[in-house]
Amino acid sequence: MPGRVEGKVVLVTGAASGLGAASVRMLVREGARVAITDRNEAGGQALAKELGEATRFWRLDVTNEDEWSSVVDEVLAAFGRLDVVVNNAGIGITKDIETISLKEWRFVHAVNLDGVFLGCKHGIRAMRQCGAKGSIINLSSVAGLVGVASFPAYSSSKGGVRLLSKSVALHCAQKGYGIRCNSVHPVFVETPMVDALASSTGDAAKARERMARGIPLGRLGQPDEVAYAIVYLASDESSLMTGSEVVLDGGLTAQ
Repeated sequence: MPGRVEGKVVLVTGAASGLGAASVRMLVREGARVAITDRNEAGGQALAKELGEATRFWRLDVTNEDEWSSVVDEVLAAFGRLDVVVNNAGIGITKDIETISLKEWRFVHAVNLDGVFLGCKHGIRAMRQCGAKGSIINLSSVAGLVGVASFPAYSSSKGGVRLLSKSVALHCAQKGYGIRCNSVHPVFVETPMVDALASSTGDAAKARERMARGIPLGRLGQPDEVAYAIVYLASDESSLMTGSEVVLDGGLTAQ
């Protein structure tokens, strides 16, 4: 029985760990060939070695348009096409509006929002070049739906990803490209980023308990729970879905 994304070529950013790595593993399991991209060369190379011929690693700083251009061209040359882009790379800084610096604010937006803009721009170019009916999947956050006092830059950037995704979806639909674009909005998930956030408070265990208490289901998410959504959006199962949001928040925004 063929996999759910059999024959598709997928580029994933921030793919060396966390949600990116979980998505890569599941996409490969479901029949895709995957371009693993990250600034973390050791982690990206290790994941490519683990998964074998279905993957290759490219170093990519998502804030650098020249790197985007060259990596996308090399992916096309290596795999012959590009069907899906998963804009997953992201960072967070836990400082409120009074303590975050302008430099820190701009850095968060450069990675989380500029990086997604560039992924959409060059993803569309590649998909049109190879004639793909493609899917762009942008990782936002539950913090892109509701405000969070302790990390306004992260919330702002992820809110921007939400509306950028809708704008890209409408553009591609109006142009008749056959390229879809959707955003995914997870709550706290068991990843290195959330580990770092919990540790930054001084008592990681208590911080994780507070995070879990704020989620109606009473627990943090697992990377595979997000990866399942990525596979769905990458597959033809979601062919009518564009400009939409997949919210994986354990009930948080239902309150």
